[in-house]
Amino acid sequence: MTFANPLPWWVLVPAICAAAALAWQAYRRLAASIARRTTLSLLRFVTLLAIVLFLMRPVAHVVDASGRDAVVAILVDTSRSMGIHDMGGSRIDAARRIVADRLVPGLEDRFRIETLGFGESLEPKPVDQLSATARRSDLRAALEALRERYRGQVLAGVVLLSDGGDTSAAAEHTAAETGVAVFPIGLGAANVPGDQEVLSVTAAEAVLDDARVDIGVAAVSHSGERGAIDLRLLENGRVIQTARVNASAPDTPVRHVFRASPPAGSPTVYTVEIPTGAGDPVPENNTRSVLVPGPSRPRRILLIEGAPGFEHGFLMRALTADQGLAVDASIRKGKDDHGANTYYVQAAQSRADALVSGFPERADALAAYDAIVLANVDASMLTNAQVEATRQFVSRRGGGLLVLGAASFARQGLLGSALEDALPLQLSGRDGGAIASANGAGVNRVTLTSEGAVHPVMQIADDPEASRARWSQVPPLATVAQIGGPRPGASVLALADSAGGTARALVAVQRFGLGRTMIFTGEASWRWRMHLPSSDRTYETFWRQAVRWLALPAGDPVQLTLPADASAGDTIPLKVLVRTASFEPISDAEVDVRISAPDGRMEQVRAARSRGDAEAPVEATFRPAASGVYRVTAEARRGGTLVGSATGSLLVGGADFEMTDPRLNMPLLQRVAQASGGRVLGESDVPALADSLRSRLPAAALAATRDLWNTGWSFAAIVLLLTAEWVLRRQWGLR
Repeated sequence: MTFANPLPWWVLVPAICAAAALAWQAYRRLAASIARRTTLSLLRFVTLLAIVLFLMRPVAHVVDASGRDAVVAILVDTSRSMGIHDMGGSRIDAARRIVADRLVPGLEDRFRIETLGFGESLEPKPVDQLSATARRSDLRAALEALRERYRGQVLAGVVLLSDGGDTSAAAEHTAAETGVAVFPIGLGAANVPGDQEVLSVTAAEAVLDDARVDIGVAAVSHSGERGAIDLRLLENGRVIQTARVNASAPDTPVRHVFRASPPAGSPTVYTVEIPTGAGDPVPENNTRSVLVPGPSRPRRILLIEGAPGFEHGFLMRALTADQGLAVDASIRKGKDDHGANTYYVQAAQSRADALVSGFPERADALAAYDAIVLANVDASMLTNAQVEATRQFVSRRGGGLLVLGAASFARQGLLGSALEDALPLQLSGRDGGAIASANGAGVNRVTLTSEGAVHPVMQIADDPEASRARWSQVPPLATVAQIGGPRPGASVLALADSAGGTARALVAVQRFGLGRTMIFTGEASWRWRMHLPSSDRTYETFWRQAVRWLALPAGDPVQLTLPADASAGDTIPLKVLVRTASFEPISDAEVDVRISAPDGRMEQVRAARSRGDAEAPVEATFRPAASGVYRVTAEARRGGTLVGSATGSLLVGGADFEMTDPRLNMPLLQRVAQASGGRVLGESDVPALADSLRSRLPAAALAATRDLWNTGWSFAAIVLLLTAEWVLRRQWGLR
């Protein structure tokens, strides 16, 4: 016998002494003989000692040499993928046959057999009632439930019949923690003739409301043969494009990019499908969908300009004409009689007062913007505190920062400031700034890099090659600043040849904290507007896309985060971050979340903070009953006052993850077997399984324990001791 909750000796010894002292103290003053006092004290001491021992949970190791009490659990995958017909019948039919004809007859004479089905949960199932109807397969949860189900019993082993199509994660780690060997039997074919699958669908960011969106598609044929795959793109259920893509080799994914213009005003569901043929055994994996959100509120932009000039006028006209941008500008125009900078402010009346001194002094006034543009800003324009506030604006607020103009890169500019490491290019090290050999486009002309050809900032035509061709026709810039090369993690989107014949970075971007930063090293980009035909919108498109892309990550004080993928019936997490107008966390806000289902039904849940961290989001969950687009609204209140709200859209059922890659996933089954100490079996290995399990039984039996403390005997012992003490007191006439 051992104890499940043993106490260390330095706790146990004082506890025993305390029990003895309490027992003796209870009868020390009793008017009775020493023998009677000793007897009653001893009974009280034994009672207290028994309580201490039972609290330590005594357990006994169980060894059953016969093995008859040992259990062999047969786990059968009952998820929908087991209904695929690729074994001369369905996989679940093969599982029933193996259990009924091979496993049960070979094991029931030596072990106690229990057959359990698992999909979303684990439950006992007679063999003839096993069916492939579970919405998904969660092997990790099934193994965890198995461990709890047989706690305190001798579990000789687990036989797992599955195709390995597990929709959970880290099942092999759970198998190792279970402490019992798992013997998988794989069901299904290595190739599924006739099956073609859409592997993934992704949508790039839509920077402008009327911009085209790249819909990236990956598809594959599981037939083991090389061939063509037909693809169709649907916009809200309507076919708008088709494509035929040839695979380079068998079982090799093909990739294609559709380009579409989402309609303005609402979220758009784009679906890529492979037309289902008569011989396709798994039509469920022929489609995938992605949600492209509708346009958000206008993005608020703060433009700080070192001096008026041509660039300022052209840039302001380009940005203010965009209905999706609200631009405030503060332009330094000179100095007053005291030598202080004076500014010309162009802003909405409600925000103009905060820009009188050029840069917002209050944290909430700066946080009201989504992106900052610093153009020709030298050291005299910003204090150290303002530079640090800009850095925090990007890294913590999630705002965007664009720096351009020669003065910003000069010695008296941002070099050596707290913003330097936030920018994608080194402001020092000018001699090391050449990042490529001459590209031959001409001095100060724009050339896209491979990253820039597909980046949303540089897309000025319908496809990357057309964009590259149009950029090559853009007039040259006046000059390009000679600064250092890119920082690790930065992306250079465009180059320009310098007079020395080397290419230097013209446009570079990077992520910094929660936000984004961008550098434009060219001068006089307004020439693109002046020297191109009036119908050419290259100048406007580029700057609008750049500013919008920078501003996109900046959220509101109340920010709602929704998962990218969701399925009907799953528990969906919703996270809401609540902050003040200056983006300081609020720890005592009450958040209500309303969910509007596709059929119009409304559900309301209260969000709660999962941990004590004030900066952690509050969380809520809901279980969507059906597929479709759900509208989610979160409202945050503090003391009954509305702090703010946030809305978002969530696509449920965009993909059928249970039917993803329906082939037999033997690598997963092998990992589960190896982690648990078992091995993968074939049907021919079943007759030898009983001997293998029996040889493991002593180790399994020794590892099994039975609780002794929570039985009727423990309760009876305490009652018996207390009764004996009471009877003796009565017989001796003691009170």
